[in-house]
Amino acid sequence: MHRAAYLDAAAIAADLLDQPAVADRWREPSALPEFAVSGLAGHLGRQLTQVVDVLAGDATGRATVPLAEHYGRSAWLGKDVDEPVNVTIRTQGEESAAGGPAALRETVRAALDALRAALPAEPADRAVLLPWTGWALTLDDFLVTRMMEIAVHSDDLAVSVGVPTPAFPEPVLGPVLALLTDLAVRRHGQTAVLRALSRRERAPQTITAL
Repeated sequence: MHRAAYLDAAAIAADLLDQPAVADRWREPSALPEFAVSGLAGHLGRQLTQVVDVLAGDATGRATVPLAEHYGRSAWLGKDVDEPVNVTIRTQGEESAAGGPAALRETVRAALDALRAALPAEPADRAVLLPWTGWALTLDDFLVTRMMEIAVHSDDLAVSVGVPTPAFPEPVLGPVLALLTDLAVRRHGQTAVLRALSRRERAPQTITAL
């Protein structure tokens, strides 16, 4: 199960959002196209608040979808920055950040406290419905998706505000890298990823997973 690893990742994200540099550069552009630091911080914070919301839902009677199928169905994966789905993601990030950096920090810390209490008590076979997709994942698969988002966007935010990118422990990094590798293989093919990881003379220009 990934509950403890997710809580470690969530705490690292909360600590990053506490950095004074985030508030200092709140209205500046971020390292991501069309994202202000505020919106990017809000999007990172949503990787905690969203879990609270999803846990409150009911997936009774829903069959769960494997992670590979989940990403195969996802509307945002590989889409351009101006596609409606990505515009919506940026809008939601800004909405989460609308109260300012102090309010976001408070909301995220409250979510972290709630998740520390709730996640250890969830049954091993808990399924969760994702309202924005209409299908369900196992809770542990969902937490892997949130750990990936936290790891990737923590780097984005750290680069945006000029602080070191947080280091994640192996129980977080292992599942995240496994997921990103699988997505990269699906997007670019096995040979491209194999060469990128082993043969710089034949490495493709990119094997980005997202």
